[in-house]
Amino acid sequence: MDLMARKIFVAGHRGMVGSAVLRKLRAIGHPDILTVEKSAADLRDQTATNAFFEREQPEVVILAAARVGGIQANIASPGTFLYDNLAIQTNVIHAAHQSGAARLVFLGSSCIYPTNCPQPMREEYLLTGPLEPTNEAYAIAKIAGMKMVEYYHRQYGMDGFSLMPCNIYGTNDSFDLQNSHVLSALVRRFTDAVDDGVDRVELWGTGRARREFLHVDDLADAILMLTERMPGDGGFINVGSGTDISIRDLALLIAAKVGYGGEIAWNAEKPDGMLLKCLDVSRIREMGFQPSVTLEDGIERTIADYRALKSRSAA
Repeated sequence: MDLMARKIFVAGHRGMVGSAVLRKLRAIGHPDILTVEKSAADLRDQTATNAFFEREQPEVVILAAARVGGIQANIASPGTFLYDNLAIQTNVIHAAHQSGAARLVFLGSSCIYPTNCPQPMREEYLLTGPLEPTNEAYAIAKIAGMKMVEYYHRQYGMDGFSLMPCNIYGTNDSFDLQNSHVLSALVRRFTDAVDDGVDRVELWGTGRARREFLHVDDLADAILMLTERMPGDGGFINVGSGTDISIRDLALLIAAKVGYGGEIAWNAEKPDGMLLKCLDVSRIREMGFQPSVTLEDGIERTIADYRALKSRSAA
């Protein structure tokens, strides 16, 4: 598929992933990019979503809109995570089908895999065991979305596929401690500790859980590559770096990067979440994808982003 000849709708362009895709499309000079503000068309509203698609007739839909958050937010608001994600993806996928979009790309998450999944996690391990309880609602919503893409292809012939990214971080990530993901939360905790002269930082869990990270710019590259080259047969593919790191080692790395030399205390009464969650990325590697941003470089960029945000807030 020639993306430059297609009208592309980036759903969720204000979020971390959607904004990265938007930057990439603008960088290559794409002539016909479509976005919509929540105030103009709330994608949780079926009537508003249908009206938007009928009016704009996008040819390619990249569905990056979602309610996302870290372990604390998922535990606190499972109903909200389930409802909002089900509503957004159901409305957008159905509207794309009804309006005759040429291709739909759905963004899932590696949390779809069973909590005790063999490592690394291969695509065929989906639905082979119970989900991780701490983010079960979000995982169920994402599984429903990818299955909707699969079944709409099977029943209607809709051209679509799903991506399952690992933990994503980077530009335009949230640093809100109630809703952020682990890497950005650690960047904020240790940066603030240095700035405020704090010599003890308490973190959730034991630190032994391991996570795989991919910078959002690399994910955006993968999305555009796959949008052009992936079969639209309703299937899905893992997207990640293929390597993981313990949360303890990640904390030590970030602490060193920001110059924090105080105590790091682990609260083992708080959950670790899924202990192992590394993707098998052999399929996308065979297609030519290789991340370009190392974890150390990505952390340094994220620290710089947070310091810039603090400076703007203080001005």
